Amino acid sequence: MFVAALSAQPKADDLIKFDSVSHAFGKVKKGTPVSVEFGFTNPSKKPLIIEDATAECGCTKPEYPKQPIMPGKTGKIKVTYDAKEAGSFTKKVTVRLVNVTDSKILTISGEVI
Repeated sequence: MFVAALSAQPKADDLIKFDSVSHAFGKVKKGTPVSVEFGFTNPSKKPLIIEDATAECGCTKPEYPKQPIMPGKTGKIKVTYDAKEAGSFTKKVTVRLVNVTDSKILTISGEVI
């Protein structure tokens, strides 16, 4: 008889808690980049390592900590939108954690005038 032991894969929600996962800039002047920092906490008992944070287009640039975030500590992911094109926008940033299959989505929105 063969018995496979399944180790529970950690979920992103167990390892990273964001203060907020969305931000509305409102009206933004064309050609003026805007940024927001998404604060987060590591609520787990293990160091948190962000593998990657990727935007869905080149107009949005995420910056994230490269070093491990220790248990109970906080960090920030800065997201900058270039505001080169007029009109409404909604952009997503996908945050992937090391050894975690699911990811977290951060969203920014606004209107470039």
